[in-house]
Amino acid sequence: MKLTSIFGLAAAAIAAGVALAHPSATEGSPRATENPHVTPAGERALPSIARLRYEGGGDWYANPSSLQNLLEEIRARTGIPVADQPGEVGPADPDLSDHPYLYATGHGNMAFTDLEVERLRTYLFEGGFLHVDDNYGLDESFRREVARLFPDIPLAEVPLDHPVYGIYYQLPDGLPKVHEHDGEAAQAFGIFIDGRLALFYSFQSDLGDGWEDPAVHGDAPEIREQAIQMGVNLFLYALSATTEP
Repeated sequence: MKLTSIFGLAAAAIAAGVALAHPSATEGSPRATENPHVTPAGERALPSIARLRYEGGGDWYANPSSLQNLLEEIRARTGIPVADQPGEVGPADPDLSDHPYLYATGHGNMAFTDLEVERLRTYLFEGGFLHVDDNYGLDESFRREVARLFPDIPLAEVPLDHPVYGIYYQLPDGLPKVHEHDGEAAQAFGIFIDGRLALFYSFQSDLGDGWEDPAVHGDAPEIREQAIQMGVNLFLYALSATTEP
């Protein structure tokens, strides 16, 4: 895998003269760099979040401003250099393993081919991280497909003492509730591989809506802040949990 740990990224940030920001000092924290998409020869590409394309008719492209906004918040709040723009990748694309954080969302049907199931399973077993964010209506097809990905590993609730809720921001109540959906409490489920959270499923939450431009959904500032804090934690956990090449 071409995946990098957070420790290497933090060291790179410090070497570049970027102070890692404390969560209590998010306003005015330094922007890391101009972050060009194409890095000079021999340098690592800056980490990003890659939106996962899938077939089946679901709108995998939903919440178009969400990931770019989240990347900007990660850079501003932590000082870790990240790419300006999110990526986009299909499950069977040859560069799948270049992306430490895959993000999948949508309202409709999600479907993978047998080859895509094989490639995604390999990616996750080799240290990758997949965040599936139900945007309402994705749950049934996602649960069908995750059972194909991991027939021997059931989805399990992510406990409140898991590091994903405390790696940067302290979120003692767990996954925030962003949008109404069915009025049920937000729930976080996961696939754990040898103790590592490899797949995170945010259900009845809709984090992506909380990352979008404020005018899109009109969420209260405190709700958007909770969503962003959860997104920062997810990104940092994804990097910390991946393997070195």
